Amino acid sequence: MKLENTTSANSFRYGWLIGRVFPFIRPFLGRALLGLLVAIPVGMLDGVVAFALKPYMDYVVGQKDLVFTLCHHTFSISWSAMAMAIPFAVVFFALFQGVLRYLNEYLTDWTSQKITNTIKIALFNKLVYMDTSFYDENTSGVILTRYLSDTDTASTGIVNNIKSLVTSFFGAISLIAVMLYSSWRLAVIGVVVLCIAFVPVAIIRKRIKATSNKNMVIGGNIMTNFNETYSGNRVMRAYCLEERQKFKFQDQIWKSFANNMSLVKRSGWMSPLMYLIASIGIALVLWYGTHLITSGYMTAGSLASFVTSLLLLYKPIKTLGNTLTGLQTIFVAMGRVFELFDIEPEICNSKNAVELQDLTDSIEFKNVNFEYVKDTPVLKNISLSVKKGETLAIVGNSGGGKSTVVNLIPRFYDVNSGSITLDGRDIREYTMKSLRENISMVFQDNFLFSGTIRENIMMGNANATEAELNQAIESAHLEEMIADLPDGLDTELGERGTTLSGGQRQRVAIARAMIKNSPIVILDEATSALDNKSEAIVQKALDNLIQNKTVFVIAHRLSTIKNADRIAVINEGELVELGTHDELMNIEGGQYRALYDMQFKKQEVEI
Repeated sequence: MKLENTTSANSFRYGWLIGRVFPFIRPFLGRALLGLLVAIPVGMLDGVVAFALKPYMDYVVGQKDLVFTLCHHTFSISWSAMAMAIPFAVVFFALFQGVLRYLNEYLTDWTSQKITNTIKIALFNKLVYMDTSFYDENTSGVILTRYLSDTDTASTGIVNNIKSLVTSFFGAISLIAVMLYSSWRLAVIGVVVLCIAFVPVAIIRKRIKATSNKNMVIGGNIMTNFNETYSGNRVMRAYCLEERQKFKFQDQIWKSFANNMSLVKRSGWMSPLMYLIASIGIALVLWYGTHLITSGYMTAGSLASFVTSLLLLYKPIKTLGNTLTGLQTIFVAMGRVFELFDIEPEICNSKNAVELQDLTDSIEFKNVNFEYVKDTPVLKNISLSVKKGETLAIVGNSGGGKSTVVNLIPRFYDVNSGSITLDGRDIREYTMKSLRENISMVFQDNFLFSGTIRENIMMGNANATEAELNQAIESAHLEEMIADLPDGLDTELGERGTTLSGGQRQRVAIARAMIKNSPIVILDEATSALDNKSEAIVQKALDNLIQNKTVFVIAHRLSTIKNADRIAVINEGELVELGTHDELMNIEGGQYRALYDMQFKKQEVEI
């Protein structure tokens, strides 16, 4: 699946999205609910200041004592006492609200980070088991954007916005209560105008979705450009590609700018429109409120309290355009996140898969056909058998399908038709873990992980003893190199092992394969990128690795090919010749003989 072709089809199904994210919230539900409970008084205390204006205006400013009856007793509070108490009460409530806001923010951030981390871990757990074809189809930048940036946007944003919605909802309830207390007639006007202000919101949703998806693709391309500039810095220097990378990056940045401004152009009118609607509401309230005061239906303090409540209520409405743009972006990101959870690897364990213990007989290709792209065959009707302990060298023209043959054995890809059997059983009937545990691979460009040399070698067998580790190091001819390093085996490697030479990286990879001690070994042009001196050392290490193993080797070195038990010639996806070196050389006009004359004869002279 190409992640760039995302649709975020469920980004408007809010109930469905909340249902999908809820299992990640459930472990932290206690703190999440506590945060929401704290958000209730935080919102409701917004009405305190507005409510305090009525007695302040009516009694303090009017210099009238407050007289009221409670439980058949009459009480009186002087206006001077109220003048002292109300400001202190306002400050007290503000302080109390501030403490609650701090607690609310802490609980929200704690919950958000926990949920975000849980989702990231769950997504990464899926990512590590994705097919090789998934990584072939998607750039590193798009994968990083989808698996990290979207997760941050979705999970952090949803908790914050639920908190904001709860705070705003109960704040609105308290403010509407103050408005009703001040004047139910004016409250009707205020609430009607408030409802009208929400009308433009639905218009912009689909535009937000399309823009968010475009930004995801552009953001992924930008991330890819960074990765390529970093990883390919030597090629960039060698071919003077600095200007190319610079202009490519600038083009991506400006595409992102144009995409965002397109949304602003289409949605920017929402906030001014809402501001206008809110202002009309306030104007109507002031006009009708003045009439009610002059008619004796309400006091000036009631109007001041009402208008303050209305202003506090309209404040989030006036900025609702930007708020809802961000909220819909969060839902689009959530839709994309759960699309990732719904992707299933095409290559997986079959029902009732069995464990592979060891190779006891042979590996056989039976009429194998394979294609990476539909209707573009790479392998055509390949049939061959390799006995236990046999070494098969695979040669042929570049791009003819040699590497594909060996990549099918550990199920990096599955055949389109035909089968590959191991001891008479289709490899798809074995568990992938046990199948791959029985195969060691050394590639042309072996990847070393960040960490120490020891850690990289021990990845072949985490339970290996120190004696087994030392034996692997000796067999891979690494002793001298390790002795020259300041921290020896515990020397930290740079990213991808770039602090080592090509030959040194290969020997670390060979040691990793040796310590794994699998019965099947696959060598995919393991020495083709090395100079003669490095190749000679690495070849000695490889010779140690393949002893008493069943070996598939894609090779360009004549000695390796001649020493193989048999040689398979793969050209244009077909097995054209199979036999020993001498047998194939005796085929008049044969393809191996032609290949030997072109590539290998010079090596024989040099030897």
